[in-house]
Amino acid sequence: MGVDQISVFMENREGRLAEMTKLLGERGINVRALFVADTADYGIARMIVDQPQKAIDVLKADGYTVNRTQVLAVEVPDRPGSLSGILSMLNEAKLNIEYLYCFADPERETALGIMRIEETERATELLRSSGVRVLEAEDVYSILK
Repeated sequence: MGVDQISVFMENREGRLAEMTKLLGERGINVRALFVADTADYGIARMIVDQPQKAIDVLKADGYTVNRTQVLAVEVPDRPGSLSGILSMLNEAKLNIEYLYCFADPERETALGIMRIEETERATELLRSSGVRVLEAEDVYSILK
């Protein structure tokens, strides 16, 4: 259940993100989704890649600090209020969302929401029982091709 997300911690300096993504590309690893948060001194790149373990091995061998996290991927109808409805449902169930990033898939008229939730299994059960499509890793990779 869930999708493996790779978090890479790196100093916030010019070209560092380009170096990291080039390294992954040279090793045949495809970045399917990417979100970067930064401060003045460092950044965290959160990624969904097609080969999580290989990405971890490659990045660690090159000196990066890498962490694997299970995240939830949900399909959200691409219309006003859809995301709000899902977030309200999770809030009412007292499920804390640590972070969330989304992107639209215009061809399918949906969006994909990637979220880190404290109680992944409980959140998955709640969402599925409410008719929300919770995606497995293979689903995410096929959508993001």
